[in-house]
Amino acid sequence: MVKQEGLRHAEIKLDARQYNLPQSPFRAELLEVLLKLGVPSWTTQEIALQDIVVTKVSGALTNAVFFVSYPSAPTLPTLLLRVYGSSSGLLISRPRELHTLHILSSRYKIGPRVYGTFDNGRIEEYFDSVTLTSADIRDPQISRWIGARLAELHSVDVRAVDSSSFSSNPDNCGMEVVANVRSWLGPAEMVLGLPNISEATRQELDLARFRDEWDRYVRRLLNRPRTLGTRRVFAHNDAQYNNLLRLKNGGEGLDEHRQIVVVDFEYAAPNAAAFDIANHFLEWTADYHCPTSHLLTASHYPTPEERNNFYASYIQHSAMLAEDPGLATSLQNMMTELDRDVVFWGAASHAGWAIWGIVQAKEDVEAGNVQPEFDYIGYAKGRMAAFRQDLQCFGL
Repeated sequence: MVKQEGLRHAEIKLDARQYNLPQSPFRAELLEVLLKLGVPSWTTQEIALQDIVVTKVSGALTNAVFFVSYPSAPTLPTLLLRVYGSSSGLLISRPRELHTLHILSSRYKIGPRVYGTFDNGRIEEYFDSVTLTSADIRDPQISRWIGARLAELHSVDVRAVDSSSFSSNPDNCGMEVVANVRSWLGPAEMVLGLPNISEATRQELDLARFRDEWDRYVRRLLNRPRTLGTRRVFAHNDAQYNNLLRLKNGGEGLDEHRQIVVVDFEYAAPNAAAFDIANHFLEWTADYHCPTSHLLTASHYPTPEERNNFYASYIQHSAMLAEDPGLATSLQNMMTELDRDVVFWGAASHAGWAIWGIVQAKEDVEAGNVQPEFDYIGYAKGRMAAFRQDLQCFGL
């Protein structure tokens, strides 16, 4: 049960597996949640259960996500229903995520409004939008807009949204990816110890070796100079194309970059600005809607020209938000410096998602599922190989 002060809560648990089954109580229980939370407009008229349309949204790996609409009354707002995955708590602090969402939406107008929670999920604001594709994020104009949006997120006061104890721990250098890797390593080792994991897979991932490699890498991180890229910011940490929306009305009345909406703040937390950018660039190499969705294509990493296009927008908006025009006066030098930091922090992205993939594979491994919907172990292998390749390039 996950609650947040200032948000209503309904003590009801929804079974996402029943959302489309005939005679299922799912819609009745969902309507009860909406009524108890006092979701705007949904409490002011009679609702016929059979007319509620629940549409499952594809692409979520740790949640079941649905759109909830009522076509019989077009003025009734569509809602986003999120039912937490059974094992996602191993990787995500739901209370922290909910606190982050509430602060970002209520104080900074970033991300969706949360209408309230129920025992295993929450109801969120729905944006009339389209999800970006792997091709969209390569578009120069859209890439500049994403750069501006990340600059806005990085301008948020970290202290307003993060109250975790490790944020001031010098051993973690105040960065979420360092804390995550250390906290996920134990569960990852347990997964690799399961009998359905082959010895070849254990040797390929080799977490004992990884511990030493990670420690050497983090020591180098701690010694890097303070720059625009290494500063500690409130980061999204998962700015992949599935988590980026484009408003259908083009954001009428807004600055043009605000037609891009960043969603899914499950992993949002303090990190180096360069980590967030590096992680986004590495998502250019992913295609989660192809038969080999677990594999990254290194040749799709943005070119220097594409990276500079993003950097220019990011730096200019950072300067404006910080009211420090000096940031943008030596733009070319700033872009060169930022790119060095992004390249170095990219290894942290590979490492973090490698360990994440192992932990996320737990249910499939235990069930002996040899053809999972997403090959988490294969994903972890690819990320681990890329991390080790980066370390070779860094002389580590």
